[in-house]
Amino acid sequence: MITEIENLPEISFTDDMSLPEVESQMVHDYQEKYLELTGETTSLVRGEPISLILYACAVQLFQMYLYIDKAGKENLLKYAEGDALDNLAALKGITRTAATTATVTMKFTLSAPQSGVVAIPKGTRVTDGSVYFATNAYAEILAGDTEVEVACSAIEAGEDSNGIMTGAIDSLVDPIPYVASVTNTDESAGGADTESDESLRDRIFIAPSRNSTCGTKESYQYWVETYSQNISDVLITSSTPGEVDISFLVNGEIPKEADVKGLQSYIEDPEIKPLSDKVVVSAPTAQDYTINLTYYINRSDSDQVQTIQSAVESAVSDYVEWQHAKIGRDINPSELIKRVTAAGAKRVEIASPAFTKVPETGVANLASKTVTYGGVEDD
Repeated sequence: MITEIENLPEISFTDDMSLPEVESQMVHDYQEKYLELTGETTSLVRGEPISLILYACAVQLFQMYLYIDKAGKENLLKYAEGDALDNLAALKGITRTAATTATVTMKFTLSAPQSGVVAIPKGTRVTDGSVYFATNAYAEILAGDTEVEVACSAIEAGEDSNGIMTGAIDSLVDPIPYVASVTNTDESAGGADTESDESLRDRIFIAPSRNSTCGTKESYQYWVETYSQNISDVLITSSTPGEVDISFLVNGEIPKEADVKGLQSYIEDPEIKPLSDKVVVSAPTAQDYTINLTYYINRSDSDQVQTIQSAVESAVSDYVEWQHAKIGRDINPSELIKRVTAAGAKRVEIASPAFTKVPETGVANLASKTVTYGGVEDD
């Protein structure tokens, strides 16, 4: 979430009323009215019928307070979710980005050259056994040839279809005469789930920037984030007058060449890019680092050794994700030590990484990881 949104003050439309406060107020009002009408004071024991009735009513009123508070907050960008957030987006002329399908290139190979054309119908399905893809267009293997490459898209949208390695998609679902084998020649990529509330909320916040005709930093950021909800970080810089440099990460990873070309083509749209700007889209430069550490556990925590070991492994993995989640983030071993000790380690000896400045357009990239448990020590 954008920092400016996170730092907005907390709001309550019901003064954060709690159930005990509602019940107490109802009892107080009852006692005041009783005194006014009878001239006598009364105290209520919790088990009395009147007390139980007031409590039951307080529960209903408190539920109403919660709905009132939620309804009010759904009109504010910081709190709005789901359909309410979509309606706020509509005020800015923005719609939630729909899920997209992953794409992959498939090679169809014949058992032998044929004297005539072999047709590959549009929609021909292939699979790796779990994810199904279909050809985007009609294709042909010409007479005398034995193979053709065809672009395919996943049948179901979403990022679960990404990351299928080259050669893994090797089953032809819809048989075609003379086709002996199929295989993907690249890794599947480009699939994305429906845009998250957090991503949409950020785009709503910076939406006014898209109306700029000057190519502002915020304007470019808006359009880059609009291009794909898989873009997790973006850096807009300008080292030369009239030139805009855009670097970005896809789901915390360095983008592939196809991602870079796709964004470059998208951003060149005259409706987006000022005619006077030269835009250069590129992947961040990888700054390799290694993790080599040994950690120890207090003897008093001997009964929790396995639990702590698991927590340390998770802490190291979280550190790796944190380290390469942002372009230009320095490689910081202090953050690693903090996370490992918070996971339960007594102390940590780090051989690597050492603190390393990462260039503005660079991103930390883990080259290798060695995490060693050194045993228990006296507290």
